[in-house]
Amino acid sequence: MSEEKISRNFIQQEIDKDLKEGKYDTVCTRFPPEPNGYLHIGHAKSILLNYGLAKEYGGTFHMRFDDTNPTKEKTEFVDSIKADIQWLGADWGEHLYFASDYFDQMYEGAIKLIKKGKAYCSDLSADQIREYRGTLTEPGKKDPNSDRSIEENLQIFEDMKNGKYEDGAMVLRAKIDMTSPNINMRDPIIYRVAHMHHHNTGDKWCIYPMYDFAHPIEDAIEGITHSICTLEFEDHRPLYDWVVRELEYEVPPRQIEFAKMYLNNVVTGKRYIKKLVEDGIVDGWDDPRLVSIAGLRRRGFTPESIQKFVELCGVSKSQSTAEYAMLEYCIREDLKMKRPRAFAVLHPVKLIIDNYPENESEMLEVQNNLENESLGIREVPFSRELYIEREDFMIDPPKKYFRLFPGNEVRLMNAYFVKCTGYETDVDGNVTEIHCTYDPKSRGGNSPDGRKVKGTIHWVDAKTAQKAEVRLYENIVNEELGVYNEDGSLNLNPNSLTVVKEAYVEPSLMEAKPFDSFQFVRNGFFTTDCKDSKPNAPVFNRIVSLKSSFKLPVNK
Repeated sequence: MSEEKISRNFIQQEIDKDLKEGKYDTVCTRFPPEPNGYLHIGHAKSILLNYGLAKEYGGTFHMRFDDTNPTKEKTEFVDSIKADIQWLGADWGEHLYFASDYFDQMYEGAIKLIKKGKAYCSDLSADQIREYRGTLTEPGKKDPNSDRSIEENLQIFEDMKNGKYEDGAMVLRAKIDMTSPNINMRDPIIYRVAHMHHHNTGDKWCIYPMYDFAHPIEDAIEGITHSICTLEFEDHRPLYDWVVRELEYEVPPRQIEFAKMYLNNVVTGKRYIKKLVEDGIVDGWDDPRLVSIAGLRRRGFTPESIQKFVELCGVSKSQSTAEYAMLEYCIREDLKMKRPRAFAVLHPVKLIIDNYPENESEMLEVQNNLENESLGIREVPFSRELYIEREDFMIDPPKKYFRLFPGNEVRLMNAYFVKCTGYETDVDGNVTEIHCTYDPKSRGGNSPDGRKVKGTIHWVDAKTAQKAEVRLYENIVNEELGVYNEDGSLNLNPNSLTVVKEAYVEPSLMEAKPFDSFQFVRNGFFTTDCKDSKPNAPVFNRIVSLKSSFKLPVNK
């Protein structure tokens, strides 16, 4: 039992304590995104953490949209977030909610605070409110409006609701302590006027609650026991507790903060991604170069790989960063045993086997995954003319180059030994054809007389291979120079996308469906693009290359 306790993170330990002391008799968690953009890899940690805790304790997980700011929210974002969370495997069941469903209760809560003398209406401008608030080292000054009578505040607040004030002309502030060392407690704004159409409530409201006021009310109404959020809300916790206490909820929720998950050399800021989309640098919030969850899904990452990544990052109070290489490690580990291998030549050059019968072809058996025999075998066509990778032939190779060059013998993977006898070039000296002879007795890639070759190359049959578009991705930003320029703009990588229009793939790949994934032998893991692929004309995105320098840390 002691080992189990040591391995439990601090949030689990706090929940254990709350349950043992009878503070709660169940566990209810939630994921509360604002629908003002697409989710990214950092959100995955919060989703999986909240869902995982509810599942571990046999509790309930709620999905709730914190849609209190109609100026930035769209139904498009609501739909994308729901799709992302379902894909990650977090099941909210019947518990899908919107903060806007509780606008009536929030309004009533504000009335209650006014009647208790704990809230007042203020006509100070935004600049004046900022000035009166003070600084981190200087206390704030009393708002002249804070002495309004309860009756006057009730009337003004009703007038605000009824549209008698313009945007910015009046706010409702909580009456707490303008001298508090915590700046969040210096009479924070809890309602503002905003004549905006809301995606869920339409034009019913022209006043909207502020996040810090709305969030604890939402949690309390839904019976959330543990409000698990990131560290930037730690200084907001006293206000969270104040709202719950002053509105006299019987079983107040408890806020616990954990450190965000930061990924080095990636773009997660919504403002930056929005500009990339608007400028046409990426083809949407789901562009495979982005670390939005939609982008990772389209790139070919799996829910299991992201779950593994989050698990490796762990849960703590200390800010830390992870390398993108660790995320790549997780997807390689997930796919290597699950997915079949396939032959694809991305930069083809023709190879002609001069002593192979001209009008003949044969089917060769190929194992689908050498590490997982249960994936079975397939047959691939083979004939006199093939395509191989251009980099697998050199006229004048350096030392320790074991692939094809004049006079050298190599193994064609799962096929035959071939020996280069010559080549042809165009007027610019580029190799256009390679000629060789094969050993008919080496079928399957095995030598009949025990002779060994050091090089093995893959191929596709020229007669039956199909052309396909292949997309090779790099980081959207230049990692060597850093993510941001001095002026705050993104330091973009001009080579973040390479489109190969005339790759050749084995014919069976023409039947690939969106999100099908494969290991293209020696080229990496690839998936069928869900956006641009068409029936019998798939587009393949490279998920990740085969090699990695990343090593898991060893626990000592």
